[in-house]
Amino acid sequence: MSPASGATGAGSMGPAPAVSGGAAPSGGQATLVLLPPQRASAAGWAERLTKDVPGLTVLSPDEPNVAEALRTADAAYGVLPAELLAATTRLRWLQAPQAGPPPGFYHPELVAHPVQVTNMRATYTDHVAEHTLAMVLALTRGLPQYVQDQQHAAWNPNWEPTAVVPLSETTALVIGVGAVGAEVGRLLAAFGTKVIGVDARRSEAPGFAEVLPVDALDEQLPTADLVILTVPHTPDTEGMVNRQFLQRCKRSALFVNVGRGPTVRLDDLDAALAAGELRGAALDVFEIEPLPAEHPLWHRPGVLLTPHVAGAGPHTDERRYAVLVENCRRFVAGQELINVVDKTKWF
Repeated sequence: MSPASGATGAGSMGPAPAVSGGAAPSGGQATLVLLPPQRASAAGWAERLTKDVPGLTVLSPDEPNVAEALRTADAAYGVLPAELLAATTRLRWLQAPQAGPPPGFYHPELVAHPVQVTNMRATYTDHVAEHTLAMVLALTRGLPQYVQDQQHAAWNPNWEPTAVVPLSETTALVIGVGAVGAEVGRLLAAFGTKVIGVDARRSEAPGFAEVLPVDALDEQLPTADLVILTVPHTPDTEGMVNRQFLQRCKRSALFVNVGRGPTVRLDDLDAALAAGELRGAALDVFEIEPLPAEHPLWHRPGVLLTPHVAGAGPHTDERRYAVLVENCRRFVAGQELINVVDKTKWF
């Protein structure tokens, strides 16, 4: 299945090496621009970085002055559109603020530019994996229906034996065995679930019965009771979950997406659910965000929706800062950076 050829990770897309690539300024001095807008929680980062990284000059310009600040910058943190990239003269490193930046981050000019890009992969692994497991447990116990009943004070304890999906008797297919996917598989294995992975980089992971190459995806889809998507948005994964993909799944399968919204065609997913081609679904990310109020998935039985919050949890800002400061130290020292991205693949 060609759209799945990039289905290789969990936000982080497989076990990337600790360090790869490299970008070295001259003389142990460098200038980093914190691109606006920045989160309120990052308000003190310029001062912290200046203190924590000797030799680093940190600029935090407002919108009217950002192009001028970039003109002589060696590095930048944030989103860098084409018009601002064109203002740079010696930029060698761009730190993305997320594991999977928003659509359009990897625009053609950035991909063609020699600047090295790093991301925030593996920063929220535990949070996203736990959220995924909560979604799986909710679906397998039929909780979405009880939540709907609760809104109407409806006491409906009647259920059929087939209404509950025991994890110890299920097979889960984790598409993308990166940091998040690997942790999801490990947690599911503790429940006795048989976990199969599909990944372009990895061939094994703790708790997985096996990890197969991407070309095994079509063969594995009809065997899975749980189909869990953790892949990032890349040129290969965009729209990979469409009606054709979903019709290969078991009619009793549950589908979960905690990767990136553009990988799943929402109208196709809704059509599959309406036609009884899936048992249920849980989504934390969406092709359109916010999900329009009129979209039928809001009221579709057997569906659980959360508003892109799987990564929420304590210490997230400090974890992001830790990646940034580590790469700043490496950059100033002329060492290889961590979390280097293949810009042509967006991860």
